[in-house]
Amino acid sequence: MYNDNPTLKGISKEIDEKKQGEVFFQGTDAKTGKHFYIESYGCQMNFSDSEIVASILAGEGYSPTRNMEESDLILINTCSIREKAEDTVRKRLRIFDKVKSNRPGTIVGVLGCMAERLKQKFLEEEKLVDLVVGPDAYRDLPKLIGTAEEGDKGINVFLSREETYADISPLRLGTNGVSAFISIMRGCDNMCSFCVVPFTRGRERSRNAFSIVAEATDLYEKGYREVTLLGQNVDSYKWENPESKNVVNFAHLLERVAKIHPDLRIRFSTSHPKDITDEVLHTMAAYENICKYIHLPVQSGNSRVLKLMNRTYDREWYKERVESIYRIMPDCAISSDIIAGFCTETEEEHQDSLSMVEWANYSMSYMFFYSERPGTLAHRKYEDDIPLAIKKRRLQEIIRLQNQVSFRHNQADIGKTFKVLIEGDSKKSDQEFKGRNSQNKMIVFPKKEGLKAGDYVQVKVHEATSATLKGELVG
Repeated sequence: MYNDNPTLKGISKEIDEKKQGEVFFQGTDAKTGKHFYIESYGCQMNFSDSEIVASILAGEGYSPTRNMEESDLILINTCSIREKAEDTVRKRLRIFDKVKSNRPGTIVGVLGCMAERLKQKFLEEEKLVDLVVGPDAYRDLPKLIGTAEEGDKGINVFLSREETYADISPLRLGTNGVSAFISIMRGCDNMCSFCVVPFTRGRERSRNAFSIVAEATDLYEKGYREVTLLGQNVDSYKWENPESKNVVNFAHLLERVAKIHPDLRIRFSTSHPKDITDEVLHTMAAYENICKYIHLPVQSGNSRVLKLMNRTYDREWYKERVESIYRIMPDCAISSDIIAGFCTETEEEHQDSLSMVEWANYSMSYMFFYSERPGTLAHRKYEDDIPLAIKKRRLQEIIRLQNQVSFRHNQADIGKTFKVLIEGDSKKSDQEFKGRNSQNKMIVFPKKEGLKAGDYVQVKVHEATSATLKGELVG
């Protein structure tokens, strides 16, 4: 899942740098006097997992801190999607090691996908960490911390076929109090040839639908007004009620969450072109509070390359899905992921990716050049034969075109009025609010007395760049 927080317009990112290294923090009452510090990298699922970890640690009496120098436990939740993400983590670990040398007894742990993939390397070669914990082993953290405190290495990277953490209430950290993530499923069965996720997060399993609705309801009652349902492939969500034997698919789940309250917005990520159904699209169209935005990664616009990627759809299938989205929801925005320079990609096939950007009219994209990941099908079967200079040139061409398409997409919104959920102050001025419309576009507008984060307002757009809309309150 390459999708992080889809707000960056026309920029290539190995990980979402708005979130990169963000420290989750929320004050809690200390029970043991011990503190933990956590950084998270990569996809939204990692940030959601960090909230689960924080909840488990809080149950053991740990309090979060923003200051790693005063922490007894330093954790980094990692991503293996791109080599650059792994390099960033290694740099951070060397910094943590210096903190540890100045504060004897501090425990350093690696969590998540990179922990699973490089478990032995971390423990034997790097010698920078005391804990290595995979994404399905967070319940084991208290025992592993105890092992590390006794001087041994704590490791558990077992991949489960059942674990969904459905019974754990995440500790909402670093939040604006308006938007929150809800994990609805874990793992992936798709086996795209370029992707490490099935190896680092295991097989696909869906969470109890009742627990998802209960979590969303609790968030609404606590003042949150937007939830994002997360999964590597949300469209394949499928849960069977063990008592009634009724099966809940993703369209059913969307409807159940939408019915909690009209003022609770629902987003989701990520969709797979082979699985997104018209039933899902009609459900989105039927409920105003299900946001009209779909992240639909194409990866390549060429059918031969898509077959090498094992994406299980071709160019025409993808185009049919895009056409269906615009037919059922004309006001829907679509974003994408695109990989430049996959194995054996020709210049003509690269042009197919460019033409897809233009044709699909993406509001934005996450764009990357191909980064070979050890252990994947592509690593085992195909030669990474496109020179780096060509990969980078093709990537820049995609970025340049996406910037142009994003600019036109946003220019078309000038003069329109949107319902916007206020998220807080804009980055550039405390005299302005920022918030998103249903299409996931960030809109900045002057403040008005009496309004606050979590309020819905009507904003008329009068200016647009490729990344942001600017407007004025109306009504």
